[in-house]
Amino acid sequence: MSKLPKVKYEHQRPTGLLQRMPILEWKWEMIAMDFVVGLPMNLGKFDSIWVVIDRLTKSTHFIPVRIYYNAEQLAKVYVKEIVRLHGVPLSIISDHGTQFTSMFWRKLYEELGTQITFSIAFHP
Repeated sequence: MSKLPKVKYEHQRPTGLLQRMPILEWKWEMIAMDFVVGLPMNLGKFDSIWVVIDRLTKSTHFIPVRIYYNAEQLAKVYVKEIVRLHGVPLSIISDHGTQFTSMFWRKLYEELGTQITFSIAFHP
C-alpha cells in the first residue's frame, strides 16, 4: 500500500496555458532582479544583496544594499552600478509588488532626467 499523499484534483483550479517569455535579442535588454536579505551587517553597514541578472547571458551583478532602502535610493544605486555599464533595460522582471515596481521605474526615470507619465486605457 502506498503512503504517498493523495491529491483531490476536483478541488484545484484548472491550470492555464504556459506563456512563453519573449525571445531575447540583446544583452542587458531584459533583466531580472531580486534581493537576498537577512544577512549579518558588514563593515559598510550593508545587510542585504541586490541581485541583478541579465536574462540572455545570465551575467549577474551583486550589489550590497541596506534592507531599508526605498525605491529612490535603489534607483540611484541602479543608475550608478548598472545603467553606467549596460544602459537602461527594456523590461525588468521582479517578484516584488506592483507598487514597488511602479515607484522604482518612476524614480529611475527621474534619476535619468526623463519625465515618465503613466496613462490608462480608459479615459472618461
